[in-house]
Amino acid sequence: MDEKPMHFQANTRQSRWLRRGLLLSAAIAVSGALVTVSAQAQPVLPGIGSGSTQPTVDQPAAVAPFAPPNINIADGETVGVAQPIIITFQEPVEDRAAAEKAITVTSSTNAPGGFYWTSSKQVRWKPAEFWPANTDVNVVAGGTTSSFHIGDAVVSYVDDNTKMITVTVNGEVVKEMPTSLGKTGHETPNGTYIVGERLEKMTMDSSTYGVPVTDPEGYKLEVEYATRLSNSGIFVHAAPWSVGQQGYSNASHGCLNVSTENAKWFLENSHRGDAVIVSNTQGGTLSAGDGLGDWN
Repeated sequence: MDEKPMHFQANTRQSRWLRRGLLLSAAIAVSGALVTVSAQAQPVLPGIGSGSTQPTVDQPAAVAPFAPPNINIADGETVGVAQPIIITFQEPVEDRAAAEKAITVTSSTNAPGGFYWTSSKQVRWKPAEFWPANTDVNVVAGGTTSSFHIGDAVVSYVDDNTKMITVTVNGEVVKEMPTSLGKTGHETPNGTYIVGERLEKMTMDSSTYGVPVTDPEGYKLEVEYATRLSNSGIFVHAAPWSVGQQGYSNASHGCLNVSTENAKWFLENSHRGDAVIVSNTQGGTLSAGDGLGDWN
């Protein structure tokens, strides 16, 4: 399914990797100057230019022209290699260049990247390529700081030609599972997705995007083990009704249908910020403005 839920019952699980490396190196907490690149109007891949290395002590960040903002990654959290840093301000920012100068992003492993703005109240930062695995990161934005950890490089590849999901950890294949993607008229977009929330149960309702439940394409049903890949409503989730088609043909409304056993495994072994790369579909490309489509 590729629908936004009208409501859901969330009971998220931490993956086995969420327990790793929560205590960060004290060395990373030192803040310093950060050379930035020009901000982008839309979330597109930033060019090389913003440093993400250990700073020097004698280069303090500029005075912040904003009140303490919100940082999307909690202090001590472990996230995946595709996770962008999202800084949300209390008020619209007029001088974006000054705001960028007042934000430092430092990491224990070099990861050049840059800023891009999604609105006057939100700026994002991500490396030009996926974060190096097992890296400590420190963000200082005015009066708000966050020190977090990048875990193992968990990257899943979804190929519509083979209709298989191949899960890799630090470059090694650890799991393969058959899948059924979006059928004709509901093709799953290509592109790099970022794992978001994980729900053991949720209700999917076609009426939330304008298709009545009574329509031939309508539905309202509870699904298990749903791992969100896009804010537009694409999930990896259990679909026992399509097991016979998984690995052979497409039957969903855009989601990645897998067996209940595989959906449970995927949910339990994923964490926020992992990457899922979809290729060879007829569904165009996931929007960079989706909220979880930053890499497109």
